[in-house]
Amino acid sequence: MENNKNRYSRRKFLETTAFTGVVGALSVGSILSSCKKNKSNKELGLPPLLSHAPDGKKLKAGLIGAGNRGTGAAFNFLGAGPNLEVTALADVFQERIDNCKERFKKYNIEIPEENCFVGFDAYQKLLETDIDVVILATPPYFRPEHFKEAIQHKKHVFMEKPLAVDPVGIRSILSSAKRAESLGLCVITGTQRRHQQDYIETYKQIANGEIGEIVAAKAYWNQSHVWFRTRQKGWSDMEYMLHNWNNFAWLSGDHILDTHVHNIDVINWFTGKYPKSAIGYGGRHRRVTGNQFDFFSVDFDYGNGLSSHSMCRQIDSCADGVGEVVVGTKGYSVCTNNANKIFNFNGSVMWEYEYAKSNDDPLKREANSAYIQEHIHLVTAIRTNEYVNEAEKTALSTLTAIMGREAAYTGKQITWDEIMNSDLRFGPSENKMGSVNMKFEVPIPGTPINV
Repeated sequence: MENNKNRYSRRKFLETTAFTGVVGALSVGSILSSCKKNKSNKELGLPPLLSHAPDGKKLKAGLIGAGNRGTGAAFNFLGAGPNLEVTALADVFQERIDNCKERFKKYNIEIPEENCFVGFDAYQKLLETDIDVVILATPPYFRPEHFKEAIQHKKHVFMEKPLAVDPVGIRSILSSAKRAESLGLCVITGTQRRHQQDYIETYKQIANGEIGEIVAAKAYWNQSHVWFRTRQKGWSDMEYMLHNWNNFAWLSGDHILDTHVHNIDVINWFTGKYPKSAIGYGGRHRRVTGNQFDFFSVDFDYGNGLSSHSMCRQIDSCADGVGEVVVGTKGYSVCTNNANKIFNFNGSVMWEYEYAKSNDDPLKREANSAYIQEHIHLVTAIRTNEYVNEAEKTALSTLTAIMGREAAYTGKQITWDEIMNSDLRFGPSENKMGSVNMKFEVPIPGTPINV
């Protein structure tokens, strides 16, 4: 259900070779092939884990996307250290601005009315205000344009994952990331597992050879159906879809991006590679709104015999679980919420992350600390001139998820070069309230799709 000219233009999909400039950025070798024992955190490119960011010049942030996640991210920013403020809000809906302001008022934080903006152009108005950092937390369809504009206004950026919903958007993100680097603008993304101490410690074990050479992997995010909203009287097409955004593929990218990208990113991170191709399947049986799949099962081929089985499902009353497994020649790791271990092949534990008790080191309390660590990393980088830019890594993991989605949607094998070069673009021809001339078709793998 996207623009008639662009949505599901997959008959051209495998023929498109319009873009080649960023392929050179993908020459990422396996971490294990080159690492030595006991590399330091800095050598491994790991973030600092601090109780709070250092003090310094006041940093003012603006929030674009004032829903639950965006408001939560704003509070995470405020909790990252001293001398931090949120001074501006932007959203397409007034009620979200109002709800966000009410939550801030409970903590005696007042957002000036003149710094609150509503509408599709609200992000542009916010970026004209006196802020240092912008938090991007709208549905991911809007992320590429908002990121581009933020960098043009020379703002440091925190942006939620996924970073785009289609290859056109990914190439925009990659271009803006390079521009941010040239301007010295720090960028952190919402891949919180890369800022989570148990995952970091597990990664260090693997990178330093604990399980030997990686030969296989598995990633999974299986859960019940997520929230949805029924259409209310008086809502236009656009209002309905925006209120129900995580059920429409053009806004969310489908749940293989919206949630499962976390697990896919962990496999890319731990292996130090991006897959060469994907083949898979998916379908829809239970959803009551939108046009997304209920489930995906994808095999990502990383080359040289290394593959990762990737699965995600959103159906009630089924076995649930979220995590990753990485198999090496000496053993295998299992990462789940509050349980990160490495096993011998006989099932005995070789290594286990030791979680802190409630009164111990707060950095080891796994609840939501990683969400704050992301902002601690951003503020620390800005104040210490230790430059950081996570946009490219997260963009490429997002592209991995897009490749898996398209393999499932089409029933075809999709290669990395094909998805990177594709002109596939989701969304309407114009962002405006009112009726939208878009199709609501659900992809049927192996069947020609009407455009």
